[in-house]
Amino acid sequence: MSDFQTEMNRVVADFVAQVTELAKRVAIDTLEGALGGRPSNRGGSSYSARGGTGGRRKGAKRTASDLDKLGDDFYSFVSKHPGMRIEQINKQLDTTTKDLALPIRKMIGEGSLKTKGEKRSTTYFAGAKK
Repeated sequence: MSDFQTEMNRVVADFVAQVTELAKRVAIDTLEGALGGRPSNRGGSSYSARGGTGGRRKGAKRTASDLDKLGDDFYSFVSKHPGMRIEQINKQLDTTTKDLALPIRKMIGEGSLKTKGEKRSTTYFAGAKK
């Protein structure tokens, strides 16, 4: 083999080794993050990352107190500002529809929240707080 081919093979082998090592580290970090080890370095936003309660990682299960606080915040806001749509409420509370879906379903089920309309045109009104 010529010197050029030998050098090229060495460079390619080094590159493949570096990429393999990097892939192993990322896989280990991801697994440790998913299994509750040290937190993963992946980005992402959640209610807590925007100033909500706790230091939850993205995808982590919310505690009952987190859900209660979020529900109370939503109920208080709707009590003061009845008839708003979820997009408008999200802007004011700095939340997402996904963050609020479960607390809203619970409050509608218990009767403390009333709605009018369907899908994106749904507006929210305070009912009798239980």
